[in-house]
Order: sequence, then C-alpha cells, then structure tokens
Amino acid sequence: MIPPPKDVKQDPNAASSTELPRDADWGQMTTSFGAPVADDIPPLTVGERGPILLQDFHLIDKLAHFDRERVPERVVHAKGAGAHGYFEVTKDVSHLTSAKFLSQVGKRTPMFARFSTVIPESGSADTVRNPRGFALKFYTEDGNFDMVGNNTPVFFDNVLASFVDIIHPQKRDPRTHLFSPDMFWDKFTLRPVSFHQLLIQFSNRGTPDGFRHMHGFSSHTYKLINSEGVPHYVKWHFRTDQGIKNLKADEAVELAGKDPDYATRDLFDSIERGDYPSWTLYFQVLTEEEAYNYKYDVFDVTKVISKKDYPLQEVGRFVLNRNPENYFAEVEQAAFAPSHMVPGIAPSPDPLLQGRLFSYTDAHLHRLGPNYSLLPINSPIKPANNTMRDGAMMFTDNYGRKTNYYPNSFGGPHPDRTIYEGEKDWFVSGKVGRYRKDACEKDYEQPRALYRLLDKTEQQDLVDNLAKDVSITQPFIQKRVLEVLGRIDEEFRSRVEAFLRKKNPDI
Repeated sequence: MIPPPKDVKQDPNAASSTELPRDADWGQMTTSFGAPVADDIPPLTVGERGPILLQDFHLIDKLAHFDRERVPERVVHAKGAGAHGYFEVTKDVSHLTSAKFLSQVGKRTPMFARFSTVIPESGSADTVRNPRGFALKFYTEDGNFDMVGNNTPVFFDNVLASFVDIIHPQKRDPRTHLFSPDMFWDKFTLRPVSFHQLLIQFSNRGTPDGFRHMHGFSSHTYKLINSEGVPHYVKWHFRTDQGIKNLKADEAVELAGKDPDYATRDLFDSIERGDYPSWTLYFQVLTEEEAYNYKYDVFDVTKVISKKDYPLQEVGRFVLNRNPENYFAEVEQAAFAPSHMVPGIAPSPDPLLQGRLFSYTDAHLHRLGPNYSLLPINSPIKPANNTMRDGAMMFTDNYGRKTNYYPNSFGGPHPDRTIYEGEKDWFVSGKVGRYRKDACEKDYEQPRALYRLLDKTEQQDLVDNLAKDVSITQPFIQKRVLEVLGRIDEEFRSRVEAFLRKKNPDI
C-alpha cells in the first residue's frame, strides 16, 4: 500500500519535492526484466546506416511499453487531481454504526482523495461548467471504504436505466464529434427531474474556484448499522473548511485559456507549501420509520433532505497533507467504487446507487484489469484473503500453494458469519413490474425553492448562464426549456424567455 500520510507539517521554506536532486546517482539502468543496459540511445544496427536488428531487446522492450503506457481514460471523471491524508473522528457516532474507523473520538484513518470534473476528457480545462467528482478512499482495518460522491447534493436522474443516457448527450455528437447543446437540452427537457441538478450546475456553483473551496456529498442515502443491528439512513456531507468560493462564468472561461490546470495546480501547491486543506464530515440521520415516511423519497437522488427537518450532525474531518509521488500510479490508477463498503455501512434501496454498485467495479475491471485491487493505491492495509486467482497482471505470489476453493480441508480462507449476525433483517416485497416515474409536482418543488433561495445577483448569474447555453439550441428545444422553467417558477421562465427573444423573437 502507498505509505500512510505524515501528520507533521512540512517546512514551507524547504525545497519543493518536485525539484529533482542534481547529479544524483539513480543506479544502473536495466531492462524491464533487470538485465543491465549498456547504451540507451543508439539502436543495434547493421552498419552505421543499416536497418535495426530485431534482437535489440532493450529497444523493443522500451517501444512496446511506450505503446501501452496509456490505459483507457475513465468514461467519466477522466480529469482529476488527488492527495493523501487522514480522517479523524471528532464526535461519537458509535450509536449509529459499528464501522471500526468511526468507532471512537480521536481515531485516525489514512485515506486518499480524488477530485475531478465529470464529463470532459482528460485534457480539458479544470474550470468548465460541470459537476465535480468527490471520491474518498479510507484504508480501514476492515478493508477499504470508498465514498464516491459529487460536489452537488443531488444528481441528474433517479432511474437506473437513465444512468447511461445521462452521460451520452453530454459527450460528443456521434457525427460531428462536437459537444451539442441540442443533445444536452433535448435529453434533460424530456426528463424534467434533472432540473434540480441543472440549476446548481448553471449557478456559480457549477464553476467552483478550485477543488479546495467546494463541498462534497454522498448524494445517495446510505444505511448505517450499529453493533446491535439497528439501522439508520444517512446522508453524508463533507463541508469545506476553506469556505465556499466560486468563479463567475467569464472568470472560468478566462482561466480555461490562461491556466487549464488551475484546480489541479491549486490543490498541489497548497499541500506543498504546508497549507493543508480539510473538510468536516456531517451526517443527516433518519430512523427507518422516518426514512420511509418523509415528505420526499429519501432514496430519490434528485431530492435533498431539509436541514431544518434533520440538522447536520458533526462526525469528523479529513485533512489532505501529502501530494502523490507519481500521478499515474496513485491518481490515475486509483479506483473508487460505492460497492467497496465495510461492516457497519450498507447500501440503501436507492435504485441509482444499486446500479452504481455494479457499474463502477465493472468499469475498473475493464480499464485496469482483473487485479486492479492489488495495485498499491487500491490495496487494503490488511492483505486480501480469498479464493480469487490468476488473471492478467497478477503481480503478487498469487497466494502461492493456498487452495482456491471453499469449503476445503486444507486451511483455506473461511468467512466469519458473526460479522452480520446482529444486522436486523429488513422486509422487501412487491409485485414485479416496470414502474414508471413520470414527472410530478414534487419534482419541481425543490428546484423552485433553490431558485428563490438565491440572492438577486446569484439569480441573475443563473439566468444568464442557463439562457446563454439554451440560446444556441433549436427553437423547439428552447420552447421546451421554457415550459419546464414555467413549472418551476414563472418569473424565472420569463427572465430566460426575455434573453432568448433577443436572438429569436419567434420563441
């Protein structure tokens, strides 16, 4: 595993760790199989100008590795930055969960965080208008726990089948290979439930001022189970201790040209100078009865739970205090999945979360291979112990002579049935069917409240940002946008319509 973080602050006057020592002796160069290399530059040729010989293994070895250096980039969250740190419990939550890393005040757990844009490719600008990924890996004594969230408390859709089609219209047009506002707004006006997320995205929170100045959210509701088997349903909130800061639209565009890696640079530089960013974790906690009787479906990821109804309860904080030594090994190969849970934390019936439990792990198996869990950045503190063997890039001893089946008579790994004995059974029943979730009045209530919560300046920024993007779509799509906005707030609709009519009086 990557070494645990250091809690001691670095000397801000010390030389940056990115500065390589001059004239350092890094030792004998070898091939990838350890044989010494006599000369790295000139190839083995027939005469000074003759053809290269295939027997020049070092050259072939070097070229073959170079051809394969880029693993497929993530389908989403392709561009990101990461850092190491620790999580410390500051309030007793043992009555809520038996998770060991949350078991006592003062307990510290090493962790790794990765922040990212969601839709754009790896080479895109950090300041594009987009949600931001907020992925955390906790290296606990019971295995790794991953919290894979965003900087928004809601998501675009609440139906699993829409998960794929949420992404496609935000990617490139299959014909032009350009980003298409027509595709974007066509999809989301046909799914009005997405407008809660869209209003956040087109507000100034859609362009946060770097990664240090944004909150993180589980978005989904999770289940916590205490040592007596009693469940609670919980939303996770990671609130930045640096304070929220956002960019205006023109500032974000300017930075995209001047410094497209603005957020990545800001995070790295702040840690390098000893100004360690931190976030405080809070829970919103509901009993099982409260969760199933709340005025909104708490398992609908397009909805929030009011903090007036269920105030935030402090849990702990995490601090990022060490930059990666190698971006590819630690940030690019870091693989987060909501299915990576530990005893005391469990999924909820949220249908979108249920789909992500499969999809994320499946994506890592494709992108990094079947043994991605053995990579140092992904491996747990306590080595895994199971019957899974072989597969591409098995770079450990493959469990040696240990048996690879269960049950067996030769001392192989065995499950511990006591771990979940205390978990309360939960009853599920119903008629099998395809249950449509068409837009209803409740889908407009929270976007309406969000719009009216904004001050006049923030409202105007939202109107301008949204209308500018919609104005380059086809007229029928613009009309459909206005129809949805009218259901949210008539004044909001009229302000956007006034902007659109300047370009197209026939709207």
